[in-house]
Amino acid sequence: MTRTLRYLALTFCTALALTACGGSETPAGPPAGGNGLEKTTIKVGALPIPDPVSLYIAQAKGFFKEEGLTVEPVTIVGGAAALPQIESGALDLSQTNYVSTFVAVGAGKKIKLIADMYQAGPDAFNIMVAKDSPIASVADLKGRTVMVNTLNNVGTLAVTAQLKAAGLTDRDVTFVEKPFPDMGNAIVSGQADAGWITEPFITANQSQHGFRTLADTMTGQTANLPIAGWMATEEWTQKHPKTLAAFQRAISKAQQLASSDRKEIEAMLPTYTKIDAKTASSITLGTYPSELDASRLQKVADLMLEYGYLKSPLDVKSVIAQPAGG
Repeated sequence: MTRTLRYLALTFCTALALTACGGSETPAGPPAGGNGLEKTTIKVGALPIPDPVSLYIAQAKGFFKEEGLTVEPVTIVGGAAALPQIESGALDLSQTNYVSTFVAVGAGKKIKLIADMYQAGPDAFNIMVAKDSPIASVADLKGRTVMVNTLNNVGTLAVTAQLKAAGLTDRDVTFVEKPFPDMGNAIVSGQADAGWITEPFITANQSQHGFRTLADTMTGQTANLPIAGWMATEEWTQKHPKTLAAFQRAISKAQQLASSDRKEIEAMLPTYTKIDAKTASSITLGTYPSELDASRLQKVADLMLEYGYLKSPLDVKSVIAQPAGG
């Protein structure tokens, strides 16, 4: 073999070895393609209520697609119930209410808030009773059973605040769990005396069963209360910073659209809830913030401390996921 051929052969073999060992100076490609995202398809938990409408707006408008992201919505019954699903990896992200999140964090769970979702407005979260119920005021709930979608969440906190205003405590009632879609029939059949109900089920139960509103739970201490956001485990946010940022950009864009044009919400609600366009145009809605604001969310944590949901003060800033490198 000539000196030239030996040199070429040696060069070729060296190149092969470097390639096999990852020693090439050429940088590796993105982990999963799609704008360099660590994960391009994610499962996201959401309730069939107006709160997470931006998830479906972002889907329909192609905001996720623009980020190289495929989102698969999964129906859940509440934030507390979804927590084990994100911990196990069955869900990547999920809707949560802030009360359930802060309870979990107070108990040592490594959960991060990644985006805002919904803030209360008047008559969007009401205590309701059957049309022929003898209950005429919140004070009349003493000794009664009240349904909430999940225990120890924003529903029980909001009802407790109304009980306090009426001279009662949470020990004066019995809270039981029931998913929002099932509350109406359960109350009619006598399984409970009242329910903490949100839209579209407020309007649906008024129409179908003649339910009466006993109290708007988002008044007084809970006026304009931040209700829900998006959560992930701390581990997930650390492993998927680019995927997280892509989701955040898309959902923020959709939140801005929802907050500026109610028609976008009305068009989307019938696609993932059991309400028609007519009902969608008449239900009462809260607001859709596009950025997580620690000062606003701190109100929730402070209220939880007052009512014993937390054993010690919680700095909400520590629960909000920081940007990659932040």
